[in-house]
Amino acid sequence: MSRTLVIGGGAAGMMAAISAASCGDEVILLEKNEKLGKKIYITGKGRCNCTNHCETEDFFSHVVSNPRFLYSSVYGFGPEDLIRLLEKYGCPVKTERGLRVFPVSDHASDVTKALEKALRANHVQIRLRAEAEEILISDRAACGVRLADGERIPADKVIVATGGLSYPTTGSTGDGYRFAAAAGHRVTKTAPALVSFRTAEGWVPELAGLSLRNVRLTISAGGKKLWDEQGEMLFTHQGISGPLVLSASSRYVKGGYGEGRAVINLKPALTPEELDARVLRDLTEAGKKQFKNSLDHLLPKKLIPVVIALSGIDPEKRALDVTKKERGRLCEVLRGLPLTITGTRDYNEAVITQGGVDVREVRPDTMESKLVQGLHFAGEVLDVDAVTGGFNLQIAWSTGWAAGRRE
Repeated sequence: MSRTLVIGGGAAGMMAAISAASCGDEVILLEKNEKLGKKIYITGKGRCNCTNHCETEDFFSHVVSNPRFLYSSVYGFGPEDLIRLLEKYGCPVKTERGLRVFPVSDHASDVTKALEKALRANHVQIRLRAEAEEILISDRAACGVRLADGERIPADKVIVATGGLSYPTTGSTGDGYRFAAAAGHRVTKTAPALVSFRTAEGWVPELAGLSLRNVRLTISAGGKKLWDEQGEMLFTHQGISGPLVLSASSRYVKGGYGEGRAVINLKPALTPEELDARVLRDLTEAGKKQFKNSLDHLLPKKLIPVVIALSGIDPEKRALDVTKKERGRLCEVLRGLPLTITGTRDYNEAVITQGGVDVREVRPDTMESKLVQGLHFAGEVLDVDAVTGGFNLQIAWSTGWAAGRRE
């Protein structure tokens, strides 16, 4: 019986272990934390957006780095396969807006529990608080792992599923990059991705905690439009965040941009003419009220002073005295609230790491190293990443399943 060692008990590692064990291998799963799936618990705000139920071909349009590399693994183990596995082991799921899939319970822990049941059902040996220090290689073939306490565990196959550098408190400290480099692999430049933007405007901290729905966010940098989508976002003490922003950040980081520009259309459903008519109606109804008290039906309370200041209209004047020209300036701000992007937040807040083991040195069907026989990689340690919506976790499941397979 072949022995497979899996380093890392996150999404990719657990799936790799299940996959290898279902092929008849003796599998040992090494996790340096005190429990499995530590990062899964905090995904999707604790609900775990475990995959996206889109058509498989559409899946790749949401991948930012190296989508073609993922064809074989995603077709080999896609969203439907993941859903079947979770439901088989006691975690029913539901599909929400944007085809995002969550456990019915809304508890990320139920995803981990289902995977742990699958691991036990397939007789995987789980070793917690077992930190891998070195991958043992002999004659250009992986032959085992040396743990931090000095113990050597022989194996016929080693799968590295250690994650990236994001959320280091969950144990993602870049160990996989070190293992890959020691084995002769090239590791591409890494950067925090799916991460909040920092902005320069002084009024932004005043809006911290304000969430906006159904707005359109346009991001530009280096003379290019990088992102133009509608959805949800929120303001933070340092800048902007939320689903729209996180997805936009991956394109931004990929281009290596330092400073850029964000424009928020607060009323994307209305044409300029419709918006002007709406504003005129609200001002007319407000009549002798002060202008600053006439926008309650148009904007969240926190946002009103900011929009008024940017429009340059006297907040104390009566609503009925606002001129057509001033109304035009107000509509311009409503359709294009401007922000200066100064950069992104760091790995402590990034959902994923962009960059990693160069996929040109990895076989896409088995995730095996082209340089070292029996050495495989899975999940975030690879130079593959996607926007928000369950796509990154599906990449982990798909590449983990592929890494565990036998040819």
